[in-house]
Amino acid sequence: MNGKLVTFEGSEGAGKTTALNRIISIIEPQLGNDLVTTREPGGNVISEEIRNIIVDSRNQNMDARTEALLFAAARRQHLVEKIIPALKRGQLVLCDRFVESSIAYQGAGRGIGEAAIKNLNDFATEGLKPDLTIYFDLPVEVGLERIKKYRSDEVNRLDKEKHDFYVKVHNAYDEMATRQSEQIVRIDATQTVEQVVSDVLAIIEKRVPEYFK
Repeated sequence: MNGKLVTFEGSEGAGKTTALNRIISIIEPQLGNDLVTTREPGGNVISEEIRNIIVDSRNQNMDARTEALLFAAARRQHLVEKIIPALKRGQLVLCDRFVESSIAYQGAGRGIGEAAIKNLNDFATEGLKPDLTIYFDLPVEVGLERIKKYRSDEVNRLDKEKHDFYVKVHNAYDEMATRQSEQIVRIDATQTVEQVVSDVLAIIEKRVPEYFK
């Protein structure tokens, strides 16, 4: 596969989706058909249906392992239908969340354990890893305040956890960023959106320069 997979990660309120949308608007005119953008869970009909189950506020009684399995199932279908075909075509894929989210949220946040989540997702992905992961690093309190201020009308099941849950998620991301520094690049998400977008663009252009000649 000649394409490249770049993923965007961060805890709630980190601003990764906002930054990703701005980046798409900047580079899409230049890259055209060489660019594919998507998200997890989701990206195709089956995975989006699984996403609806995961985020539905009515499903408060969902078991942690059920949740982890649903994420992995959505990811597998997403890979088969969208990401892998794009990589085979040599395209640049920008994806909002990937395996690292499952490790942080279900592995650490839910307490299932990193090893168990990694094994589950190795099965789902057949070991496929991103060429680059951008980690939007933001203090937990700031992220939760952003959700309260800007996303009060879009709160889903995963936005309703206790403070300790988000601390565990953030700490897990921090540990992964330190341990997997060749793959994961940390961005200071407390900066303005403009500066964050500028920083991310510079990193992407440096790491996958073949798309920006």
